[in-house]
Amino acid sequence: MDNPLSRIHPKAKIGPGVTVNDFVSIQEDVEIGANTWIGPNVVIMDGARIGKNCQIFPGAVISAPPQDMKYQGEKTTAEIGDETIIREYVTMNRGTASRGKTVVGNNCLLMAYVHVAHDCIIGNHVIVVNSTGLAGEIEVGDWAVIGGMTAIHQFVKIGAHAMIGGGSLVRKDVPPFVKASREPLSYIGVNSVGLRRRQFTNEKINEIKSIYRVIYQGDMNYSQALQYIESELPVSEERDKIVNFIRGSKRGIMRGYNGSESED
Repeated sequence: MDNPLSRIHPKAKIGPGVTVNDFVSIQEDVEIGANTWIGPNVVIMDGARIGKNCQIFPGAVISAPPQDMKYQGEKTTAEIGDETIIREYVTMNRGTASRGKTVVGNNCLLMAYVHVAHDCIIGNHVIVVNSTGLAGEIEVGDWAVIGGMTAIHQFVKIGAHAMIGGGSLVRKDVPPFVKASREPLSYIGVNSVGLRRRQFTNEKINEIKSIYRVIYQGDMNYSQALQYIESELPVSEERDKIVNFIRGSKRGIMRGYNGSESED
């Protein structure tokens, strides 16, 4: 782990088997789990909590102070789970007093030039493609995929298993299990391919499609649609996850799209 060409604070907690390449800076209040690989020219600042078996590629900056005018230097963290890959020049800011931490979960892939702002909470198995920007206090559910060059407004929530097309502007919440694209961002079907890859059955996928047909293609407003879904459609974990997400949305969910896109 010792590298004479890097600057590692003696009080930093570095696990066994960690590789630190040349010209890395690791500050005092840092914890890095076993067998993590730190590439050249990485900067890891106070508050970083990095899990086991991660890879952090050249030029990344982890746990820099938030780009937020209300931040007053309070002690906060930037947390990365196990088996996560952080590619070149990713920037991840630590939290503010709002949530106290910024989190990227386990088995995630953040591609080059992604920015994760203060107090974002990203789940497990999430992929964020190159040059995407996440503003403050965004929540991203497990298994979501966010296309490259996407800009996401602060406080937006993205549901589990959602897939967002590249170059999107995300101003509204994106419910779970869907595909989202176009401008303004719109529902263009259920993420069937992704769900099949994660062992969802055709019956379960068809159930999810039926729910979204009521929400986006039925002749009802969202409140009426949710009431109909709860009273008429079978109870399931997926049904309740969709209903609870929409009911809990503070920004409102993205619009529907009535074009010719196929759900598959």
